[in-house]
Amino acid sequence: MTSTPSPLVDPFARAISYLRVSVTDRCDFRCTYCMSEQMTFLPKADLLSLEELDRLCSTFVRLGVQKLRITGGEPLVRKDILTFFRAMSRHLDTGTLKELTLTTNGSQLTRYADELAALGVRRINVSLDTLDPDKFAQITRWGRLNQVLEGIEAAKSVGLKVKINAVALKGFNEDELFPLLDWCAEEGHDLTFIEVMPMGEDMSPLRLDQYWPLKDLRTRLAGRFTLTDLTERTGGPARYVRIEETGQKVGFITPLTHNFCESCNRVRLTCTGALYMCLGQEDMADLRAPLRASPDDADLEQAIRAAIARKPKGHDFDYSRQKVTGQMTRHMSHTGG
Repeated sequence: MTSTPSPLVDPFARAISYLRVSVTDRCDFRCTYCMSEQMTFLPKADLLSLEELDRLCSTFVRLGVQKLRITGGEPLVRKDILTFFRAMSRHLDTGTLKELTLTTNGSQLTRYADELAALGVRRINVSLDTLDPDKFAQITRWGRLNQVLEGIEAAKSVGLKVKINAVALKGFNEDELFPLLDWCAEEGHDLTFIEVMPMGEDMSPLRLDQYWPLKDLRTRLAGRFTLTDLTERTGGPARYVRIEETGQKVGFITPLTHNFCESCNRVRLTCTGALYMCLGQEDMADLRAPLRASPDDADLEQAIRAAIARKPKGHDFDYSRQKVTGQMTRHMSHTGG
């Protein structure tokens, strides 16, 4: 009888049960806080194949990961990506994986929502910072709002629960706080606001100009609504409130104004096989080398455990004193949102 491997536990006694996997660094948008307009993408030879991603993720599932979130770039622009979702759905069927989900810009959902639902995806996150078509084109550079709204409707029509992720951007979508909230209430979507993070080279002045602390956003909400703090967690960094007047659930992801690291149960795998134990630290472990060195998973498993043993207590993002510290030079699209 095969023994069950011991679970992944970091030096601070946090069990690692959540893996975020970037399957591509490519995207059909060029959101200003995520990518430069003229991105240099990774050579395709550097990317893990879908079969390699399957083997890596299956190893993590065997070691106790119960939630798998697929990210990018835009994950649905990767060729034959449903092959990978199909492979991961077998772990849902056995019950070893509790949730398979993804974060998307919504552009490809009219094409893929039905099959994703059939493969066991139950809820998705859609990044949407504005409901104004002109501002949407400005922030995404290449995106069309109607395409995304149609994708969200397609997801909703097949029973996928949609959560909207909106990056709070000072001077850009401050005036849309309540319209966005009202729209989500009408459509039945939960809504999470995210503080913009200092990632990407040569962007410090822009980041400081864009930074809208969520404590200010929450104060605006509290001026109009009654907010009740909720204790629930979904395996991510968000803290939630319920708006009593509407029954809506609103989340806040605050890497700058509140360090949420004490309960961190997740690690991030890039499309090249680099494992980042913390989004806000540069330390990473190369899992591609042991993956390709042997068809046996023993060395791969050892490399994963060694990486988790280096997981830090927290990140160092800080916008205080009008300068950015803890800034990451890599773009968000490389690590996976």
